[in-house]
Amino acid sequence: MGGSVAAVSSNGVYSFTKPNRESITLLAGLGVEGDVHAGVTVKHRFRMRKDPTQPNLRQVHLIHEELFDEVRGAGFEVAAGELGENVTTRGIDLLGLPAGTLLRLGDEAVVEVTGLRNPCAQIDAFQKGLMKQVVGRGEDGKARFRSGIMSVVVAGGVVRPGDPVKVELPAGPHLPLEIV
Repeated sequence: MGGSVAAVSSNGVYSFTKPNRESITLLAGLGVEGDVHAGVTVKHRFRMRKDPTQPNLRQVHLIHEELFDEVRGAGFEVAAGELGENVTTRGIDLLGLPAGTLLRLGDEAVVEVTGLRNPCAQIDAFQKGLMKQVVGRGEDGKARFRSGIMSVVVAGGVVRPGDPVKVELPAGPHLPLEIV
């Protein structure tokens, strides 16, 4: 089971969008080198206000490129990096992965999936109405968050567009992703 890296993005300052790069370097236990969200402890501004000592389970944000295709059908134009993700993938059901899944990005980098990204109001500020496209309801009536997944860096390395992504599922039982 696998796919590929469609784009990589990072930003050294707080901003909703992240510019695309030729490559990013993942640092074990920290995140994306030079990215504002890199660090051992939480760097998300809202979470820092609550408890700045909590571990950073949001070191690397991944989104499946197929989401952009879906929202385009509803009249929205979204490109890689514009929803703040670091790695845009193609060919992987990121939202269907269980917690603890390892994703091998390219030759060396490995991230461990920690949970779902909690979509925020900035999505609607970016494009009005987009939030409804990335938050829906499942058949059970529960909210379904589709704005990507979060991970921590297990092994560092350089990641580039076109790199393969290999999926390694954890031993069962598989736990569904929760918001981190």
